[in-house]
Amino acid sequence: MKNNKLHSKQHPDRNMKSMNDHMDMESSSGDIMQHGGQMMHMGNMKHKFWVSLIFSLPIIALSPMIKFSFMPSLTFPGSEWLVLILATFLYVYGGAPFIKGARAELKQRKPEMMTLVALGITVSYFYSLYAFTINQFFVSNAHVMDFFWELATLIDIMLLGHWIEMNAVMAAGNALEKMAALLPNTATVITDNGDHIEKPLNEVVIGESVIVKAGEKIPTDGVVLTGNTTVNEALVTGESKAVAKVENDKVIGGSTNGSGSIMVKVTGTGQSGYLAQVMQMVSNAQKEQSKAEGIADRVAGLLVYAAVSVAILTFIVWLLISGDFNMALERTVTVLVIACPHALGLAIPLVVARSTSIGAQNGLLTRKRQSLEDATKLDVVLMDKTGTLTEGDFAVNEYKATDTIYSDAQILSLMGSLESGSSHPLSVGILSKIKELNLKIMSAENIQNIPGVGIQGEINKKNMTIVNEKYLRENKIKYDKKLVNGLASAGNTVSFLLVANKNVGFVAQGDQIKSAAITLIDGLKTQHIRPVMLTGDNQQVAQLVAAQLGIAKEDVHAELKPDDKEKIVQQYQSRGLKVAMVGDGVNDAPSLVRADVGIAIGAGTDVAVDSADIVLVRSDPSDILNFLKLAKHTTRKMIQNLWFGAGYNIFAIPLAAGILAFVGIVLSPALGAILMGISTVVVAINAQTLRIRK
Repeated sequence: MKNNKLHSKQHPDRNMKSMNDHMDMESSSGDIMQHGGQMMHMGNMKHKFWVSLIFSLPIIALSPMIKFSFMPSLTFPGSEWLVLILATFLYVYGGAPFIKGARAELKQRKPEMMTLVALGITVSYFYSLYAFTINQFFVSNAHVMDFFWELATLIDIMLLGHWIEMNAVMAAGNALEKMAALLPNTATVITDNGDHIEKPLNEVVIGESVIVKAGEKIPTDGVVLTGNTTVNEALVTGESKAVAKVENDKVIGGSTNGSGSIMVKVTGTGQSGYLAQVMQMVSNAQKEQSKAEGIADRVAGLLVYAAVSVAILTFIVWLLISGDFNMALERTVTVLVIACPHALGLAIPLVVARSTSIGAQNGLLTRKRQSLEDATKLDVVLMDKTGTLTEGDFAVNEYKATDTIYSDAQILSLMGSLESGSSHPLSVGILSKIKELNLKIMSAENIQNIPGVGIQGEINKKNMTIVNEKYLRENKIKYDKKLVNGLASAGNTVSFLLVANKNVGFVAQGDQIKSAAITLIDGLKTQHIRPVMLTGDNQQVAQLVAAQLGIAKEDVHAELKPDDKEKIVQQYQSRGLKVAMVGDGVNDAPSLVRADVGIAIGAGTDVAVDSADIVLVRSDPSDILNFLKLAKHTTRKMIQNLWFGAGYNIFAIPLAAGILAFVGIVLSPALGAILMGISTVVVAINAQTLRIRK
């Protein structure tokens, strides 16, 4: 994706109808395809095919082969010269992409499909030129059969195959185009003096406020300033139900506003918006090479050497057996044509392009396509508890001062003051309770997050820290263990307030298990994948949640810091197990990167795009099962396409060499080209049949 800037200073006259500007040159869903370093435009291939087909018809009609088949010969005096002229044009014009591609492959010392095609058409043309010269200028008892008919059909079929290929790649990338079309052309911006001005979308900048009326598409990412409504985010996140939005809620550009009118403060537009990031991820995943595609490339390279070797051997054997140079050369050309790994080059890219597009439409964003293959071999799935298995919507169930200096309300207020700048679920629960009780938030300074522990800062020049129970135990700070155990056994997470390193009070909050979490755990067990829960919460709460979900006690790791989670991932990997890590993609970043498959679960603009291989847009655990289904079906299609793309060569090359000629079975170059073309079409169609649910 190009780094096109959308600021008005650079493109004052650009009307942003969609975000296709970002994708014009590099998206695999666009109108270009690369073979051997030669860029070929789909429109150019289409044009070349039709022109070549028109020039091929006279060649086929005037071919000597015709008079032996279903219609009388159309030859006339000088017709041989016309065929030569048309075939020469066809070789130069229609064969140009393959010859240029072969030149690029040989320059890189990586002969592959284009080299074989170039060999096939070059041998066909120059042998036919040789046959024409013999027949026209030398006396011979036998007419030497030319290959102009085969040359024409081979070029036509190869051009058609490339055209079909690029159409299939475009179809596989349609999800990107649909995403690009989600954004409106303009946005209604509110100026400082309250006027409403309609601006082209590319001129809207972060910090401005826009009005979104009922039924309109939301033009940018943002936060609701005023108003309330429901928003349909289905085309963006895959979430089909309408989502209620009130003040301070986030909205995503491209989603559709419901019946209410809202004012939105712009937080992201153009390349900084969520939609652009999704498109970038899908595009990158489609372009990235996986192990399976690497295998396909190696197979194609081996086919080049195998085909050339077999072709040389075929020529020598047939020349020795028959003594007929022309027959030997015909067999050689047939081998070179039928061994062309065109379909093999499509086998994996088309499947992955289709897979990443389907995933994007269902809220499964693939950043690393290799993860699709790795996911089929998983032994263990490690899951963060809060936000993945539980709702992450904490509610304060109890708060109390344990020091007579402070009241219960003061403890809640002080903790809320420290947490006021945090978005952690525990912080949200405390702040919600403060708002409900209409308590005062005080000014806190020098606030610092302590990973795996809590948060610290200064209020009224006093050092205060919010910590967990593990911190109290490790630092031998006194607290009522019996009371805390009772709260924890009821499913509460307990946070403590320290003032000058003395425990002065606590807040107990409860969380709810997600309705789909049990389905997830059961689904993993059905696939013989071991579910493991990781959490920074205390052991009692963790075991209570695990028991409700059906996770074994030995598979629960509690009171963890971020680096502890990474060590646990390494422990499982050291036992030779394939590990997936599921987390929020921020606090769990080290373990997400360390895992064989890192899965970030989250929604909106907070999706983790830097650490995970897969991003689940919806905070729905069942999407992990959908991802595993998609990975399974994708891998199966890859294997099928590898066989469709190269497997036929196991039988076709020996037949092309004439191994069954003694029983009358002989493959001509044209028939070889047709078989190759059929293989290409089968691979393309098979990729398009990929579905996420079966």
